[in-house]
Amino acid sequence: MVIRRDIALNLLGKCRGDEIWSVQHCLEQGVPQSWIDELSDAYESGYQSDSQTIYENGEMTNQYHGVRDLDLAIRLGASLGVSLNTLQLELLDRLSAVIAIQEAVFDG
Repeated sequence: MVIRRDIALNLLGKCRGDEIWSVQHCLEQGVPQSWIDELSDAYESGYQSDSQTIYENGEMTNQYHGVRDLDLAIRLGASLGVSLNTLQLELLDRLSAVIAIQEAVFDG
């Protein structure tokens, strides 16, 4: 599925690396349904640290179904022609990985 460049750039600019977007939010933002089907999953909170905990409307939740914005950023970067070295991305934390993708697209 091809996504319009302006929509892809807008979506990439909204990615932070630490969020899970609901399926409804993805649809409202223009993420193609086929990407949502491919990237969405059910995620469980981990409670050992705050970065492992999922929040919905400011409240902790045990499970959440959606699309990680990191996965979306990776997909968007690839669709915008950025050559992504997934091994290098795996070495970065989620926020840094999204920033690296954004810099490659916006500055590249």
